[in-house]
Amino acid sequence: MEKTTCRGAFSTKILQEAKKDKDIIVVCTDSRGSASLGSYPDELPEQFVEMGIAEQNSVTVSAGMASMGKKVYAIGPASFYSMRSAEQVKVDMAYSHNNVKVIGISGGISYGALGATHHSLQDIALMRAIPDLIVEIPSDANQMTGLVDAMLATETPAYIRIGRGAVPVIYPEGVKVEIGKAVKWGEGKDAGIIVCGQLVSRALDAAKLLEAEGIHVTVLDMHTIKPLDEAAIIELAENCGCILTLEEHSIYGGLGGAVAEVVAVNKPVPMSIAGIPDQDAPNGSDAEVFDYLKLNAEGISERVKELIKKK
Repeated sequence: MEKTTCRGAFSTKILQEAKKDKDIIVVCTDSRGSASLGSYPDELPEQFVEMGIAEQNSVTVSAGMASMGKKVYAIGPASFYSMRSAEQVKVDMAYSHNNVKVIGISGGISYGALGATHHSLQDIALMRAIPDLIVEIPSDANQMTGLVDAMLATETPAYIRIGRGAVPVIYPEGVKVEIGKAVKWGEGKDAGIIVCGQLVSRALDAAKLLEAEGIHVTVLDMHTIKPLDEAAIIELAENCGCILTLEEHSIYGGLGGAVAEVVAVNKPVPMSIAGIPDQDAPNGSDAEVFDYLKLNAEGISERVKELIKKK
């Protein structure tokens, strides 16, 4: 299966759009290599700002430019933009209604061997609690490209978290991304899986394994964490009778917590929340950590079978 990076897709797309629109500005925090920005700084120097290792200042400067009508994309490590810059995201971006999109690169456990200081496993919980802030986690490069189009069409500030490595391409080129609208894969009624980010491809692999055993599941790619597609969650609960959530995030406060809030109020069904346990994730590549935590196709399949027993 073809694999490519979301960061590369973002950089290619934003360069194309910025050449057509001089109001688009990219702000970087000493991470143009990690962000795969390529030729953008050289081709559009008047639409590029290098802040150095200063994520808090980056958000504030971005918000200032946005207040003057610019469409600003601040890109850098998700771990630092989400935690170090939380106050600036809350006040300068969201509270002040400034059109800044933070692109958090190397999200989740993408930085691997650099360890817990560079993991971003609490960012969904934090960002989704901030009013007037869109939270997105695309699952592949084509969805990332479509998301840039969607973001250019809205002035609402946003936090977009993407991984570092190449991920399987599961969507066609030119796919349209609707903010707040989950994407449904399959029509199985034995169980439902709600997932985001690079774990979407693993959930789809698990669905194939289960299908071979006569177990039919529906997979929801919940790329938008906020605003959440509550209608899709309720429909899944009604049709499947149990829900497994998967995320590259702490098991507390992220996608699983958001889904549980909807399910508990509207359609209580057995649920299981799979993600990173309440401990520092072990050092290693994301694939190694996923295997260790049984967040692979085989492990996900077993979680689904155990959940079905609780219906």
